[in-house]
Amino acid sequence: MERISEESGNGNGCFYLEKILADELGDKCGLYARVTVPPGASVGYHQHVGDNESYFFLSGEGVYDDNGVKRAVKSGDATWTPSGASHGVENTGAEDLVFMALIINC
Repeated sequence: MERISEESGNGNGCFYLEKILADELGDKCGLYARVTVPPGASVGYHQHVGDNESYFFLSGEGVYDDNGVKRAVKSGDATWTPSGASHGVENTGAEDLVFMALIINC
């Protein structure tokens, strides 16, 4: 599992990325991974250009920022960020926020 520090980016703290598939999918997929965001941490707000990203939340609670529109997310929720759009997510709960992230290249 890879530790990603957000202290120098747009987020808070750090999150953990466990790659499931990446190279195996060739040029179609940029990433398929399980992401763990500890309480109080976030995946900073960022834009996607040339790819699309989907999150599927497995556990925990958070606030998802979809192009400036914020909404609560929890287990069972899914998001979609097309190329040209921006997003980020913050863990607002007391336990880890865990989700699957899939980046599909355009």
